[in-house]
Amino acid sequence: GGTEIYTPGDKVDVLVVMNPAALKANLGFLKPGGTIIADKDSFNARNLKKADYDTNPLDDDSLNDYHVFRTPATSLTKEALKDLGLENQVMTRSKNMFALGVVNYLFSRPLDNIIAFIEKKFGKKPVMAQANKLALEAGYNFAVSTELMGPSIIIPPANLPKGTYRNIDGNTAVAWGLLAAAERSGKKLSLCSYPITPASEILHELSARKDMGAIVFQAEDEIAAVCAAVGAAFSGNLSATTTSGPGASLKTEAMGLAVIAELPLVMVNVQRAGPSTGLPTKTEQSDLYQSLYGRHGEAPLVVMAASSPDDCFYYSYMAAKIAMENTTPVILLTDSYLSSGTSPWRIPKNGELPEINIPKFNKPAEEWKPYLRQPETLNRYWMSPGDKGFEHRIGGLEKQEITGNLTYEPQNHEKMTKIREAKIQDIAKKLPLQKVFGAESGKLLVVGWGSTHGAINTAVIELLEEGGKDIGYTHFNYINPLPENTGKILASYDQILVCELNNGQLVNFLRTKFPGLNFRQYNKIQGQPFFTSEVKAAIINTLTE
Repeated sequence: GGTEIYTPGDKVDVLVVMNPAALKANLGFLKPGGTIIADKDSFNARNLKKADYDTNPLDDDSLNDYHVFRTPATSLTKEALKDLGLENQVMTRSKNMFALGVVNYLFSRPLDNIIAFIEKKFGKKPVMAQANKLALEAGYNFAVSTELMGPSIIIPPANLPKGTYRNIDGNTAVAWGLLAAAERSGKKLSLCSYPITPASEILHELSARKDMGAIVFQAEDEIAAVCAAVGAAFSGNLSATTTSGPGASLKTEAMGLAVIAELPLVMVNVQRAGPSTGLPTKTEQSDLYQSLYGRHGEAPLVVMAASSPDDCFYYSYMAAKIAMENTTPVILLTDSYLSSGTSPWRIPKNGELPEINIPKFNKPAEEWKPYLRQPETLNRYWMSPGDKGFEHRIGGLEKQEITGNLTYEPQNHEKMTKIREAKIQDIAKKLPLQKVFGAESGKLLVVGWGSTHGAINTAVIELLEEGGKDIGYTHFNYINPLPENTGKILASYDQILVCELNNGQLVNFLRTKFPGLNFRQYNKIQGQPFFTSEVKAAIINTLTE
């Protein structure tokens, strides 16, 4: 609509219920004064008893705080489909399309796009396509003809920058970001993965993009997948692997191999809730510690996080760019909320994305060595062993500086360890500076990272509009290394409230980096994203304590 939004909202404006049980289970998610569209045919004595209603809520005064539209969805759907020869159960199931037709009228939306979707979805089942279209049109026509619905709601077009847009989910955006990075860098994209909820759709999407040069390998397990990805990186491809929490645990040893070998590899961790199997379809931000520290030995790498579904395109692109330009593994954190959520995405034009400048070795091949470095960045030159004159071996044993020969020399190991750490921290010089929304100094800085941006940003906007003056907000997408001005920003406030969907992983990381600052924390570990009202309450409580 005409108002810029950053979150789906805490509660819905319209609730469609097909039976009494659905009303009882979901009424709490509806805004006060919201709209209920109910199938009154299903509110019979049998269904009311099953839902533990003593009286019919559509007839008593229990829903007086809402706008209730009683629709004969079941009976009108059956009437519309009576000539198609369908079974009663199939006709009844089509009433969801009847309800969709009602909703389309309510929000002044044409049916063209939905009809096109139905025809594509049921192209090989013409009777089912006809049934869904008839039910959809019956619902729309009912809403048009009845006075119970009242006038439709006019929502103005979104105020978006000019461009070509499409609705995109986080997993698709990640896949396309990797494709864009491969195209921009001139490298082939190799994705080596094993299916796991909620990351599998990235694998599915790229497997359908072989026409765009994607090389996709579905391995027999997580370990095989990441080891294949290490090999693809060694061969000179833009290499990526995708996973979620349990799979990330299995990949840790091979990620350490990529660290010591200094190979560009992108691992996308679509976080889910809980250890072990946990809540595989729910969201959480609880893999940050694992990403930062979850490898044996001193094994630093870059850790990034995306903030919205469309954001996943840009940050998967940047993860690939950073990996290839700095010969390092990069972990990109998204989560279940982003992976299945959607947002408008403006398709970038040619040249709008940052250039990917992979350092080239411009001297004779005989002068090259596997761990010869660029003095200004400490990055080694990423050369393919298949290129003439650059045949070489690397591996998991410690290497001698420059030559890459195996060595157990104590001083060399310490030096190489410190070089690997220094080259990661040096990347901070190339990162965009951290930005602050709201007050640039004052009583409270609200901090978020990853997918919490929408709820936190909305909460801060509302508080500022309500008269808050000493509140600032900053959101981290680059976590290791942190942007260079992070310390200066944090030190500008009396208190720092870090909001995250875990038990305090980012706040403890910041405490180790910036001791002496007054960090507070607000955490939620319920498998659900933040609600704006929750974050607002946490901010107010912090200010008033």
